[in-house]
Amino acid sequence: MSDRTGIFAGDDPFALARKWLEDAGETEPNDPNAIALATVDSEGLPNTRMVLLKEIEDHGFIFFTNWDSAKGKEVERSGKAAFVWHAKSLRRQIRVRGIAEREDGPKADAYFASRSLKSRLGAWASRQSQPLSSRATLISEVAVVTAKKGRTPDRPPHWGGIRILPLEIEFWADGAFRLHDRFRWTRSSVTEPDWQIQRLYP
Repeated sequence: MSDRTGIFAGDDPFALARKWLEDAGETEPNDPNAIALATVDSEGLPNTRMVLLKEIEDHGFIFFTNWDSAKGKEVERSGKAAFVWHAKSLRRQIRVRGIAEREDGPKADAYFASRSLKSRLGAWASRQSQPLSSRATLISEVAVVTAKKGRTPDRPPHWGGIRILPLEIEFWADGAFRLHDRFRWTRSSVTEPDWQIQRLYP
């Protein structure tokens, strides 16, 4: 596109997304990597929640979670997910839709090991998304796990990464008088190296 210049320039959407996230790291007061993750349940009812995007690879986007949580189960069931990243300070957003898969290898082990000890113990203690009678119950379960796992807990079998392999990525930036700039990148499959890029009406 002849007018895809400035912050929209480039031939690699993953490199472009990394640059936008880097820019947000300089201006956002908290969690510049926060994304609103969307999934659907078995009835097709949408669910959305905030998670932290931990890596933009050369072919996908990764966050980490408890696979037994609502989002983990919904992603496993449908094999699809979407998210929106919004940098309020920059007035930019990125929307992603695609195929989802587990990351259950060394990358998940390495990220889990990098977390604080309390977060690692919490991952063992929390039955994420399940009913909880009281906070005291949760604290008690953390104490039990701490006594059992010690200071070097391994990664739980129910915890790891989810990688979203995009079929569609849209880059949006605020424009004067709500004449925003929007560019949608699409491809037919997650193995397709070539993207179709289209400017959209705001």
